[in-house]
Amino acid sequence: MEDVIPLPEPSGARKRGRARKRDPRQEEEKRRRNVDSVSGLREDDASVRVLEELLFGAEDELRGRILEEDEEATERLEDEDVESEEDEDEAHLQRQPTREAAWVDEDDELEEEVDMKHRYRKDLMKGDAESIMTKHKLQQRMREQFQKSMGGAPSWAESSSRKKKMKMNAEDDEDNDDEEEDDLLRRTGNFVASSERLPSGILRMKKCLPANSARPSEDRLTTVQFHPSAQVIMTAGLDQSVSLFQVDGKTNPKIQSIHLERFPVHRAQFSTDGETVIATGVRNKMFYLYDMMEGRVTPVHTVRGLNENRVKEFSVCPEGGALLLTGTRGYLHLLTLKTKEVVCSMKINGDVSGVAFSHNGSKVFVNSEEGEVYVWDVRSSRCLNKFTDDGCVKGTSIAASRNGQYLACGSQSGVVNVYSQEACLNSANPKPLKAVMNLLTSATSLTFNPTSEILAIASRAEDEAVKLVHLSSLSIFSNFPVSKRNIVYRASCLDFSPHSGFFSLANNKGHAPLFRLLHYKDF
Repeated sequence: MEDVIPLPEPSGARKRGRARKRDPRQEEEKRRRNVDSVSGLREDDASVRVLEELLFGAEDELRGRILEEDEEATERLEDEDVESEEDEDEAHLQRQPTREAAWVDEDDELEEEVDMKHRYRKDLMKGDAESIMTKHKLQQRMREQFQKSMGGAPSWAESSSRKKKMKMNAEDDEDNDDEEEDDLLRRTGNFVASSERLPSGILRMKKCLPANSARPSEDRLTTVQFHPSAQVIMTAGLDQSVSLFQVDGKTNPKIQSIHLERFPVHRAQFSTDGETVIATGVRNKMFYLYDMMEGRVTPVHTVRGLNENRVKEFSVCPEGGALLLTGTRGYLHLLTLKTKEVVCSMKINGDVSGVAFSHNGSKVFVNSEEGEVYVWDVRSSRCLNKFTDDGCVKGTSIAASRNGQYLACGSQSGVVNVYSQEACLNSANPKPLKAVMNLLTSATSLTFNPTSEILAIASRAEDEAVKLVHLSSLSIFSNFPVSKRNIVYRASCLDFSPHSGFFSLANNKGHAPLFRLLHYKDF
């Protein structure tokens, strides 16, 4: 039943209706026409409504669409504003004038040329056209060769900020959690394997190709040292060269070799961070700093506060950034590498025959030729204790274990006394735990392995005069050195790899014999 909407009648019709009587049929017909007219209007309104919904959507949808378009327009305008600001910043930077140096030295622009035909630099040439090379290009070539041999820039050469950033990203990324756990398990496995007690009597080992077989020295080697974090070994000697090799136990390929003109190397050592090599000569006050990553060799001619005619022996402070130079007349000088100046000096009675830092670098043990041992506090430059090495007439060497447990003192008679470090710090007359008497000539080299389970002792006065001491039992390993022919010869320096997997020494034949210690599972 459709609702009927009555239409208003004209005022004239109402007046005429009062005057005469209306016809009912006409009235009914008129009412039907009005209903049909209203129905048609409704149909038109409905069709228009449908068209509006088809074209623009419902009213609510249309309102939402308008709001979305407004938001998109706003975001687009913001992006355009940001881009315009960036363009303005770039234009501003381009408009800024470039600062020029206040002083320009013409000599600085002249690049020094290096003769590449020298036997120590021939390996760096890529053709006859490079017979002459600028010093800058030579440094770049050495850096490229080192990184190529290392498989890229090694982790120990990364900046601390980069390491911190990588660590933060790894902590924020949940996907790396499993990898970190796996890495921890692998490392724990290595630690567990290496923490097993080392048996005494027989030391399982394997003789490898000499560490410097890719480039033997033409004269006596004076130094062999493993890198503190990379799988690299360094050799140096009287042939005026310092060489780096990658240790794999099979081919030990050469990484770099530098030649120091008229500078026979008496001692070379890595810095604590492993990025620099410090080398001293046989008869020079000057010493060299070799930046391995940059391939740059820097001579240090003058050290403020150093009143010595010659610098030969030195030790690198475990805390880093400082060297302890051995002077004459019992003097020791603490030198900072940053400023190249002496910050303090210490003095003992007699001449210094050996120096050894404690594991944290806070104390230093000094052996004198008079047979006395001094214990110094590095920070205060104060002598904490002094005692006489038991039975020693002339001291020759000294070494401290990294775990802070042992101290070894060598003498001219070949006897090596092994002490407890605690007793050496607190007692005026400590007694040795063991007097090792297996050397018949002067004990010139002493070295503990990183786990403080082995003490290597040697004398450069006699061939094959090298022994390895098992510290837990204080006994000698009976199978070293044992060979049908001499391979050790006269050893002047000994060292273990960072995790005791390898042992090497420098001999007077220009070779660095290398041995794999099978008990240790890591390098």
